[in-house]
Amino acid sequence: MSDTELFTIDVVQKMFPHTKRPAIEANLPYVLDSLDRFGLGDREMILMALSTIRAETESFCPISEYKSRFNTSPGSNHPYDKYDYRKDLGNQGPPDGDSFKGRGYVQLTGRYNYETIGEQLGVDLVSDPDLANDPEIAADILAAFLLNHETEIRGALAEGDLTLARKVVNGGSHGLEVFEDAFLTGEELV
Repeated sequence: MSDTELFTIDVVQKMFPHTKRPAIEANLPYVLDSLDRFGLGDREMILMALSTIRAETESFCPISEYKSRFNTSPGSNHPYDKYDYRKDLGNQGPPDGDSFKGRGYVQLTGRYNYETIGEQLGVDLVSDPDLANDPEIAADILAAFLLNHETEIRGALAEGDLTLARKVVNGGSHGLEVFEDAFLTGEELV
């Protein structure tokens, strides 16, 4: 049984207090549809998905990662150079860092992830990485990513460990406070 009908525009607006309503109206249907199609339309996984979006993009729009000290060396003329040779991301050198920077609702990053998720979805994300910012594809990427980590995420949520649930998606604690705020707000509302 799907719980998607519980997550109305009004509910999600309360989970995203700094986000413009038109962005939620435009993008929420894609996200809920994808979660349903991937078998993740239950309350906990919807909360997980929406909280992840808030922690990653806040605007409720799929976006490209911004240049920062975490991905680009000081004074570098080559953006995202810190990702170029990241073997854990499957990158093979320039221009992989820039080509496979974070995109979408979940900030899909790295050649390996673009290849793997692209194959899973039947979309050539390697040849056209910007497709990861198309709202429908970004929603499918988010759902596929959560599905691929479903066991770990559900285990963390069952223990009430939002820090671990966030770490499964992000690899760390970046955005944890915003993630927790959105999750706990949504939990109170639905």
